[in-house]
Amino acid sequence: MAALKISRMGAGNDMPAFALETLDGRTVASADLKGKVVLLNFWATWCGPCKDEMPSLERLRKQFDPADVVLLSVTTDHQREGIQAFMKHLGLALPVLLDEDQEVSGSFMVRGLPTTFLVGKDGKLAGRAVGPRAWDSPEAVALLRGLKGVAR
Repeated sequence: MAALKISRMGAGNDMPAFALETLDGRTVASADLKGKVVLLNFWATWCGPCKDEMPSLERLRKQFDPADVVLLSVTTDHQREGIQAFMKHLGLALPVLLDEDQEVSGSFMVRGLPTTFLVGKDGKLAGRAVGPRAWDSPEAVALLRGLKGVAR
């Protein structure tokens, strides 16, 4: 966590409960994520550092089985066409959750973007990163493997 400058603030607390619609109309609920490591990234299309960070999240997503590690992006943007264009322009297939009323962002106390939360298989918060990170770095991959309980 130290190598990625991830804060342990809130660590050990349960992940706030949520149910959000995805850009493609499905619903993702926090209750369905139990038993999986979760990386939850809050971002916006207008956020320059978010745009820089998103490709590394996509590369990280491809390194893990979604049955074990789930990467989710959460946006408060209202322009669905703009979100789709943003994702397509960057070649991203990350699931996008829509938090249009900002209720979930508020429950996670998101104050700046991007903000990323790591959640262990037990549903407890493990760490929080405010600002962009190289999520596909060896340190980030090792961190997620460690949360997953796999050494390699």
